[in-house]
Amino acid sequence: MNFDFKEIISVTIILFSVIDILGAIPIIIDLRKKAGSIHAEQATLVAGGLMITYLYLGISILNLFGVDVKSFAVAGALILFLIGFEMILGRSIFKHETTNSKATSIVPLAFPIIAGAGTMTTIISLKAAYQEENIVVGILLNLLFVYTVLRTSQQLEKILGPTGADILRKVFGMILIAISIKLIKTNLL
Repeated sequence: MNFDFKEIISVTIILFSVIDILGAIPIIIDLRKKAGSIHAEQATLVAGGLMITYLYLGISILNLFGVDVKSFAVAGALILFLIGFEMILGRSIFKHETTNSKATSIVPLAFPIIAGAGTMTTIISLKAAYQEENIVVGILLNLLFVYTVLRTSQQLEKILGPTGADILRKVFGMILIAISIKLIKTNLL
């Protein structure tokens, strides 16, 4: 194993910006309200499992289903678009059953919000430039931060208050729509 501190820091920062868990705080608060609770451990483990699996088998899995990376990115972007639309207009597109908060912790939280198309595509790109063990460490460091944000979402909501959470929800809803449109444009053109 060849751990390189500079590579680990680079991978961690790149993944942190793509995962954007801080930007997802309004989404997390909204999902927790709709589902009743969020299972931070489950969401983190599923997202981590998806990222590690994609690191080693991503292209093979997509090829197995005859899906290219660009199509995968567009599909993830459409889901992000709909979530952003929900946040801005206050309308529910995805049904969230309060009795099944474990499902909400997986879809749409673990995938596509935490480990979405952007994260998966980035992991493939990182694999071409960095050692796999350094990418794994970068993924684990990001998962630790994700877990912390998910566990403290109720406290974050209290700090923001109802007005602050509503403002953040609408602003980040618009940003989410913009990111999804960028992903669609980039992968269709």
